Amino acid sequence: MNSFFTGLLFLTRLPIKYNANWTEEACGNSVKYFTIIGLILGIINSLCAYIIFSLLPHFLHITITVPLASFFLLLISIILTGAIHYDGYTDTMDGLLSGRKKDRILEIMKDSRVGAHGATSLIMLILGKYAAIFSLCSSTNHTILYTALLLAPVLGRLGLVIGVTLFPYARKEGLGKAFSTYSNKFSLILNIIITLICLSINLPKLSTSIIAFIVVIIFTLIFGHYITKKLGGLTGDVYGATSELSEFLVLFIFTIC
Repeated sequence: MNSFFTGLLFLTRLPIKYNANWTEEACGNSVKYFTIIGLILGIINSLCAYIIFSLLPHFLHITITVPLASFFLLLISIILTGAIHYDGYTDTMDGLLSGRKKDRILEIMKDSRVGAHGATSLIMLILGKYAAIFSLCSSTNHTILYTALLLAPVLGRLGLVIGVTLFPYARKEGLGKAFSTYSNKFSLILNIIITLICLSINLPKLSTSIIAFIVVIIFTLIFGHYITKKLGGLTGDVYGATSELSEFLVLFIFTIC
């Protein structure tokens, strides 16, 4: 259980009172639970959407407009994770879009300061997520919204697991190296099985869920190979970027399918 709570405390900001033993082995072993942690986040996101669109109007006669509902749902998802992956995404974009060579890119990604490339990319990501959630909230069938909010964190963490287990780590040291070193292919297989179980229970949008699953896998493999070719491997920041971009892809696919 220590590995599970290590992952839960690392990937979320849920008020869990557990004194985790933060060893490198625990970090690596926690990878096998990432999609379960994503499912927990997805359930909370979907429940919040259900409260906004079903419980509040029915019991309290409070109607929240679609723009505000979209804002609150996006805000909740950010609060639940403490924006941990947004930070990695921003650093990754700062480095990749700098046009520099490998060593300089890694230096830029490690810099705590946010550059223009990272800031612009973050704004575009947030706007993209907001637009997708807005479109889903505008639909008369909120089942699609609930399903998308449930699966986005699951598939986002699956993308992260693919990055951790299938690609080398680019740095000699770093927080992400423990996840890469002490995880294995079994973690990937287990997360894929958990994800497929999550897909199977969403029968109303099963076809869309499967499409999202396939797209996330293809994107993660292409993105991982691109980064590996450019940097010699992935980093903790790239893991975060992979998760965020995968989540956006899931939301986007549910808006068009």
